[in-house]
Amino acid sequence: MVKILGKENSVFNKFISEIRNIDVQNDRLRFRRNLERIGEIFAYEISKSLEYKEEIITTPLGTENINILQDNIVLATVLRAGLPLHQGLLNYFDYAQNAFVGSFRKYHKDNSFEIKSGYLSSPNIEDKFLILSDPMLASGSSLVLAYKELTRDDNPKHIHIVTIIAAKEGIEFLQENLPKGKYTIWVGAVDAELTAKSYIVPGLGDAGDLAYGSKK
Repeated sequence: MVKILGKENSVFNKFISEIRNIDVQNDRLRFRRNLERIGEIFAYEISKSLEYKEEIITTPLGTENINILQDNIVLATVLRAGLPLHQGLLNYFDYAQNAFVGSFRKYHKDNSFEIKSGYLSSPNIEDKFLILSDPMLASGSSLVLAYKELTRDDNPKHIHIVTIIAAKEGIEFLQENLPKGKYTIWVGAVDAELTAKSYIVPGLGDAGDLAYGSKK
């Protein structure tokens, strides 16, 4: 299942427009905050599909029965670009456990590359809702690798993939490589073009560099 939030008119699209806009995105503080706000909106929408339990809440004047979100969520992200988006999700799922995956492109002499994993920190995700975020979904290789690393020993109840800008090819790659019936893909916008070097067009550029500065 693929859910594209940007298809509906809402303030969500204002944040998408600002992270794409070359005149606005150079403000790193605003860029990070917009990623965070987008994560908060994703969290609200995802929360409608999770599990709840009824609890009795005591107020100063009585009691009230309220359905409360169950504490069975693990938030995971791909370093480093995913951190602000992850923080937005964590602002709403504030009791969730957290996981982090480091991945990088290993280039070959012919200028081709493969995605490698270099770091993993994760709690037990057996029978939990895994929410895996990365702001950009280009080829899809990084997210599939992150999923495989996270689920090597554990089997989550359901996987929610959260990405802001996706290429059509990336979505198709996820659909081919994630377990059928056990995932939902949440997207801000889908772009049609993916270059030979796996850059999304029109995209927004390098989310990690825009959030934290350029790297070597």
